[in-house]
Amino acid sequence: MSYVPLADQAQELHHPQSWVTRYVWSQDHKVIAIQYGGTAILVGIVALVLSLLMRMQLGFPESFDLIDPSSYYQAVTMHGMIMVIYLLTALFLGGFGNYLIPLMCGARDMVFPFLNMLSYWVYLLSVLILMASFFVPGGPTGGGWTLYPPQVSMAGTPGSDWGIVLMLLSLAVFIVAFTMGGLNYVTTILQARCRGLTMMRLPLTVWGIFIATILGLFAFPALLVAAIMMLLDTLLGTSFFMPAIIESGSPLDYNGGSPILFQHLFWFFGHPEVYIVALPAFGLVSDVLSTHARKNIFGYRMMVWAIIAIGGLSFVVWAHHMYVSGMNPYFGFFFATTTLIIAVPTALKVYNWVLTLWEGDIRMNVPMYFAIGFIFTFIHGGLTGLFLGNVVIDMPLSDTYFVVAHFHMVMGVSPVLVLFAALYHWYPLVSGRMYHEGLAKAHFWFTFLGTYAIYLPMHYLGFLGVPRRYYALGSTDFIPASAQDLNAAITIAALIVGAAQLLFFINIFWSLKHGKKAGSNPWGSASLEWQTPDTPPIHGNWGDELPTVYRWPYDYSVPGAHADFIPQNTPESEEPTADEQHFDPDHDPSMADL
Repeated sequence: MSYVPLADQAQELHHPQSWVTRYVWSQDHKVIAIQYGGTAILVGIVALVLSLLMRMQLGFPESFDLIDPSSYYQAVTMHGMIMVIYLLTALFLGGFGNYLIPLMCGARDMVFPFLNMLSYWVYLLSVLILMASFFVPGGPTGGGWTLYPPQVSMAGTPGSDWGIVLMLLSLAVFIVAFTMGGLNYVTTILQARCRGLTMMRLPLTVWGIFIATILGLFAFPALLVAAIMMLLDTLLGTSFFMPAIIESGSPLDYNGGSPILFQHLFWFFGHPEVYIVALPAFGLVSDVLSTHARKNIFGYRMMVWAIIAIGGLSFVVWAHHMYVSGMNPYFGFFFATTTLIIAVPTALKVYNWVLTLWEGDIRMNVPMYFAIGFIFTFIHGGLTGLFLGNVVIDMPLSDTYFVVAHFHMVMGVSPVLVLFAALYHWYPLVSGRMYHEGLAKAHFWFTFLGTYAIYLPMHYLGFLGVPRRYYALGSTDFIPASAQDLNAAITIAALIVGAAQLLFFINIFWSLKHGKKAGSNPWGSASLEWQTPDTPPIHGNWGDELPTVYRWPYDYSVPGAHADFIPQNTPESEEPTADEQHFDPDHDPSMADL
């Protein structure tokens, strides 16, 4: 008598019956992942355009008059919030998390498919609320992406009425969406793994998303509480964060609130948020590096424990964002020390990535280009973080372009390079086609070199004392006139990088129809997502029978093995020969486009 799991029997209920249930109200995790990813990228384009408008103003303040000071600060606020929350968080967890978790765990779908579908539509609602702030009286809030009170609620701040209310409502709705999705990810990883797939046989991608989701489930409530309390301050006149204050010579009806309390709540969320983005990136880049270096990941267990340690430590370093708030020096010492400690497991991951590449049979294709570019950028951004983690150095640098450069190298460029590495790596699985290698390499070089042309000079501007958040520098005694020439050069580089992203979209959409057929496992990957009966995987993923796992996902170039890689679901007695594998180790199919 054959055993049929209850999950397999119930899954039939979720098969789509029409075009609408297949592509719109879909409960298939893969369709939901594409919906998440597409929405996140679209709203990310809005943030990219805002950043280019800001750069035009900073680079050519005398001749560019498309935005005024109010519009500039609104662009700063919306750009920052969209990039951090609505693009990176949604794309890493909602996009890659949704697509890869069930496939890498050998499951048919998420444990709660309807809740998964609902999480996307609630996320879309949060995006629509945020975008609506562009069309209300006063426009979006211009109080900075950290939304510090009392500034965001003062009449002199753009969007202090409708704008801040819509921003806070949007964040609250986003957190509801994240919670629905996050509970799904954690439950699926813990409860829906296929037979033989222990926690220590999970790909590092799954580990990164798993720990990042747990961080979010603990950290986002702090932001939710802060958003609700600030909404009450704004709409009902409570004084959670608003102190007794005078505006235009008249005292306002606030008394006794604590602006510093908001900073603590925001950064208690805000620093784990860095790792909510970084940990999935660490996992994705680990799998890309191992696959294209044809070598097992170095120190797998160390990598897992480093992810867990980073997650835990991320909750005790938040106030290094608040050194200039006037905290007690003993607190500054504590947060500086923990900031340096969290660098240890992070550095271990960098060493392990480099040692994974060491003596590997490296295939220099586009996913590997972006992955190696990420290692360079992350090391550079991390080193500048050691400067800012020290109270004495951070105090003079805090409000300068040095912080802008550091933050963008770590939280902007590094995750985006991993996103492109992952998008190119898993594109054949999602579409069944290969991308055009030549266009993709051009995209990499414009993006990688262009971002260094943007952010390396910013470090120098920071050391000169050029302040961030200023609409225009004007003339000052302590800033040389050459700083403005450098600002203009940075703007030109930013415009080139922004235009270069068109290469990515042209490549992806062109390849959907004209790209070379990828086959079932074009990279010769050992992890489960590439072992499905169909490429792209159909609803239910695995056909009649779920896979059984016999090994970890990094069996590449195993001494004594018959072939270049051994899939996770291959028993030791059935190791394939090179002729039986889907992958020809002497031919990279993506090179056919050249």
